Amino acid sequence: MGPLGFNEILIILIIVLLLFGGKKIPELMRGLGRGMREFNDAKNNVRKEIEDGITEKERPTTTTTTTSNSSTTQP
Repeated sequence: MGPLGFNEILIILIIVLLLFGGKKIPELMRGLGRGMREFNDAKNNVRKEIEDGITEKERPTTTTTTTSNSSTTQP
């Protein structure tokens, strides 16, 4: 199966137009666009969380402790 030619794409578009009508196609495309945007946002959030986890793991975990020297002197 090779790539679709102009005739095949034209036939598919005519069938879609007959099935859904001219008024429903813009609504379908808007819904498809919203779905793709949500998918890409979710994908980017997952990628960011993974990258943050990797950088957090590579960061050295040094803890600083403070000690206080309190010496009392008696006169």
